[in-house]
Amino acid sequence: MKIQILVVGKTRSAELTTLIDDYFRRIQRYMQIELTVIPDVKIKRKELQEQLCIREGKKILEQLKGGDLLYLLDERGTAYTSPHFAQLLQKMMNSGKKRWILAVGGPYGFSKEVYDRADGRISLSEMTFPHELVRLFLMEQLYRACTIIRGEPYHHE
Repeated sequence: MKIQILVVGKTRSAELTTLIDDYFRRIQRYMQIELTVIPDVKIKRKELQEQLCIREGKKILEQLKGGDLLYLLDERGTAYTSPHFAQLLQKMMNSGKKRWILAVGGPYGFSKEVYDRADGRISLSEMTFPHELVRLFLMEQLYRACTIIRGEPYHHE
């Protein structure tokens, strides 16, 4: 199974990009992973947040192929402990599906169409984080899950 991280907009902070890239390289030792950046949708004058989400949503849905599992990083999703997230990762890897898409939306979240298509939602916290930080947290948790699955000494209980 390939994991595809789908994010809206580039990471603007060089420091965050360095950290994300570091975890991305670490994860590649364990599995196939791809990071796809959907270019920022330019806000038109007087455009409502909902309209922006719809336009971003269309770009997200265009990336999907039949049979993909789509999970959204969403504050209203299911919260996992790191060991339980590792179990979810193992379950997805054993599912027989070709791709597990983990989507990080833009600053206003996802459109209704994307929520309707999603197979699940993952919450990193009940708190709200900037979407650029969510990318880093997701990468770190994926790396942590890989080490938990392998029994390596990264995660401490």
